[in-house]
Amino acid sequence: MKKNKKPSYHYPNKMGRIILLAMEEILGRNGIHAILNHTKLHHWINNYPPNNLDLSFPFEDLSRIQVGLEEIYGPRGGQGLALRIGQASFKYGLREFGPMLGITDMAFRLLPLPQKLSTGAEIFAETFNKFTDQRVRIEDTEEKIFWHIERCPVCWQRNTSKPSCNLAVGILQEALYWISGGKFFNVEETHCIAQGDPSCTIV
Repeated sequence: MKKNKKPSYHYPNKMGRIILLAMEEILGRNGIHAILNHTKLHHWINNYPPNNLDLSFPFEDLSRIQVGLEEIYGPRGGQGLALRIGQASFKYGLREFGPMLGITDMAFRLLPLPQKLSTGAEIFAETFNKFTDQRVRIEDTEEKIFWHIERCPVCWQRNTSKPSCNLAVGILQEALYWISGGKFFNVEETHCIAQGDPSCTIV
């Protein structure tokens, strides 16, 4: 009798490519090769995914990359690098997805800041929900925006003692910095599926 196979979820190739390019920018070519070798993801070395929206970059690969960063650079060092890779990923992602989503249009840039933050969060969530197997739900209050990742690739199949989705935190930090025209926001992951919570929540 066959065991039930665990469901497999993916990012589009374009997003996998963006993350690997961001890794190369932050770690250098030798650094990214070391991570990909260490995590047995040799097939991505000098062979990044094509720049298309096919759902072919597995959640497992992204989670293993996060684990590899922490194993090679230590927990704190790896998490700090994941944060920087997330920030760099937003810059590459903006180039690829910005015109498609309308967030680089002048009409969006001229909105009042609170409306721009709220609208931007909805657009980003919709992007992940539309183009990836990741599932995001937004909860918007007067003082805070809660970004709930209900199916998370960054900590996929991990068990950790504290929140570990630093790459996602980095992406959102850089997104807020860009949307606000250079303001810094406190962005923190308060709950994580990897530590047993129902969703990964970034505030």
